[in-house]
Amino acid sequence: MAVKLQSTGNMTGGGIDLLVYGQAGAGKTSLIATLPTPVILSAEAGLLSIQDANLPFIEINGIADLHEAYAWLTESAEAKQFESVALDSISEIAEVVLNAEKKATKDPRQAYGAMQEQMADLIRSFRDLPGKNVYMSAKLEKSQDEMGRMLYAPSMPGNKTGQQLPYFFDEVLALRVEKDADGNSQRALMCDSDGLWTAKDRSGKLGQWEAPDLGAIIRKIGGAA
Repeated sequence: MAVKLQSTGNMTGGGIDLLVYGQAGAGKTSLIATLPTPVILSAEAGLLSIQDANLPFIEINGIADLHEAYAWLTESAEAKQFESVALDSISEIAEVVLNAEKKATKDPRQAYGAMQEQMADLIRSFRDLPGKNVYMSAKLEKSQDEMGRMLYAPSMPGNKTGQQLPYFFDEVLALRVEKDADGNSQRALMCDSDGLWTAKDRSGKLGQWEAPDLGAIIRKIGGAA
């Protein structure tokens, strides 16, 4: 077998994968409008916030819709015009898959196990779309540790699925909404964990906080823009 030696310096340009989570109303869907030339796979009836952006979307009502969307993205000439793909939200898509599995079996543990396997395959497939930036949004999950501290992380149905989710992505960002000294709400993306909020930046090129602009973040990392 011939070995092909490659360089990590040539890995940019293939697209950046991002997971962003936050509370309801934080603006996760609005972030889609900041992506370079996006197409949306929407499992939520919540695109009103980007209505004026006039962005193309595909409605996802079941697992078959996801498979069709993936085939279209990888095989059609029409899909080549899009630099970015947004799945809004991965939490809702997991609920769709789980509901289908619950109808197929009477054993809840079997349904959750089947959902976890399907979601792992789906996340990897869409994350690795060639030449595309891939953005997935997720709901916020709160929990307490043994010291009583409140912890924040992406939410998915089933504890195992939620715990595994950050490991699939290079960039895991928390969309935070906080009040400034004057009481005004400020939005920012947290890119590094503080021990309470889950976040990571494998590129090492982002600051602790970044403006809520995914296009600027992609350019900063050095991906397709």
